[in-house]
Amino acid sequence: MNTLGKKGMPKEEIDNLAEYIMNFFGFNDYCIDNKLSPKDRDVFYMLEEEGLLKTTRDEVTLQKGKVWRIHYWILDSEKVYELSEEEEPEEPKQGEEGIYEELPEDIWERHNE
Repeated sequence: MNTLGKKGMPKEEIDNLAEYIMNFFGFNDYCIDNKLSPKDRDVFYMLEEEGLLKTTRDEVTLQKGKVWRIHYWILDSEKVYELSEEEEPEEPKQGEEGIYEELPEDIWERHNE
């Protein structure tokens, strides 16, 4: 809520996203990139931009000398805890959401002079 909620994402979508992400990580703080579909990866990149995920990789040399790279996504638990302690975004005050309904209809018309 303290990151995506401030950008306009509704609480219900944020809750669904949190559950979706935790299904990848389970009880770990990392998951392997090749488990992800392209759509999943797009979500992970978005969360990386928000500072909630990081990436790393390992290189393993196979018997024939070929290098195999394994890419990981790491959940930044410290950042998640830090953000969870911040205040939640304020809900609109009573009446703020209907402010435009009080304006007369002709206010939206463009007058050419």
